[in-house]
Amino acid sequence: MAAISTLGASVARRIALGVLSCCLLPPAFGFGFDDVAAEAQKLAAAPYVAPKKNLPPSLAGLDYDQLRDIRYLPEKQLWSDKHLPFQVAFFHQGRSFDTPIRINEIVGKKAHEIRFSPDQFDYGHNTIPAADLAGLGYAGFRVYYPVNTDAYKDEVLSFLGASYFRALGKGQLYGVSARGLAIDTAVPSGEEFPVFKEFWLERPARGDKELTLYALLDSRRVSGAYRFVLRPGVDTVVDVHARLYMRESVAKLGVAPLTSMYFFGENQRSAVPDYRPEVHDSDGVSVHSGTGEWLWRPLVNPKHLLVTSFALTNPIGFGLMQRDRRFRSYEDLEAHYEKRPSVWIEPEGQWGPGRVELVEIPSPDETNDNIVVYWVPAASPKPGTPFDIEYRMLWQKEAERHPPSSWVTQTRRGHGWERKPDDSISFMMDFEGPALKKLPADEKLKPVVTAGENGKILETNVIHNDTNDGWRMTVKFRRLDEKKPVELRGYLSDDNSALSETWSYIFPPD
Repeated sequence: MAAISTLGASVARRIALGVLSCCLLPPAFGFGFDDVAAEAQKLAAAPYVAPKKNLPPSLAGLDYDQLRDIRYLPEKQLWSDKHLPFQVAFFHQGRSFDTPIRINEIVGKKAHEIRFSPDQFDYGHNTIPAADLAGLGYAGFRVYYPVNTDAYKDEVLSFLGASYFRALGKGQLYGVSARGLAIDTAVPSGEEFPVFKEFWLERPARGDKELTLYALLDSRRVSGAYRFVLRPGVDTVVDVHARLYMRESVAKLGVAPLTSMYFFGENQRSAVPDYRPEVHDSDGVSVHSGTGEWLWRPLVNPKHLLVTSFALTNPIGFGLMQRDRRFRSYEDLEAHYEKRPSVWIEPEGQWGPGRVELVEIPSPDETNDNIVVYWVPAASPKPGTPFDIEYRMLWQKEAERHPPSSWVTQTRRGHGWERKPDDSISFMMDFEGPALKKLPADEKLKPVVTAGENGKILETNVIHNDTNDGWRMTVKFRRLDEKKPVELRGYLSDDNSALSETWSYIFPPD
């Protein structure tokens, strides 16, 4: 949940006078990333102060629909009266959003607070006592910019809850979420959730196609400064620069974390009858390693927590992808999962050794985000030493990142057969791409498939798929110990080299 922590006394005094941390530098330089970093460094040098809740029962007791019925008035949107390319609306506190965040606007060289007022909201059918609205703040905000048509501004970015945010490009619907930082995810001691406690929004000029904003992050063991540069479009781009200051050492630091939902799909059918063939915001993790290899791992909804990873040095990119764009794969006229964005992370500079870690959590329905992926540096930053990290996020649908040669378009699972279903397992993978389209249908390709120590490959085949000029690889294997997972890897090859990305599948234990 979004929150605000108590600042130091001297800082609080400056805020009361309307003079923010921009004044730490000579006024000619204006407010910028270094000012937020200075505040983060101060926070990290002091004992952690937990956020204070301020919700009265009338707002804390709202259900999901009641909170949604509180809407920010369009005519009150930030910059709506100035005819600027971007506009901003704010989220009301309520329900689980029980601590306010501070939001500021940067105009010229100065920053000032945007103060909460009940007059900015339409409360719909809710009846909230006026006294309960005093002393509240904002829970978050959303940014508007025209990407689908010039006739109106679309929602393209949203920050709401802890350090969560989401973005949209042309023709996309919200699906994957991002976070500023993940700490000790899937660790027995429990996960720590940092919050963006304060934001600064830089007022754009007429004709601007990008928006810059800053955020101050805080949690028990880390504080940080963030700069986000938003460029909406067919692919909406968000450039991120973070500088972290550790109060204490962290066992697992998750950089550029993404969170999504996978309930069931073509490789894992629904446990109960459902008219929809697939239900997921993402169907796989794509990784482009520093050696140039591309890896694709289809997602699963396991019966037990499943944590896997790819050890890499200087990754070129990774992301949670929604490769299946066919409506008939989902048949959901409300959710339209085929329009959920893929999110690709491109590191800036050399990230060094580490791993892309995937966490898959059991989920009984589609209301839970049960998929998390992030980068874990091999050496976590030490207290007292600033840690800088930069990356680009691409929110994609029409032109997604994939290998230039060929890639997996679907993975299907079933029983092995020997005149009737047996105890073996079969997988079928379709590959498509330029490297395969140019091949004649009678080309002799090789399926290169391996299994971990808990699996035994029984049979592999590859045949031409004349419906799409691709190729289909089939694998039949047997798991040796039903209580342990098994990893399968496979790709298509000719006599000289690999012609596809590497399909990497973790078959979870029963």
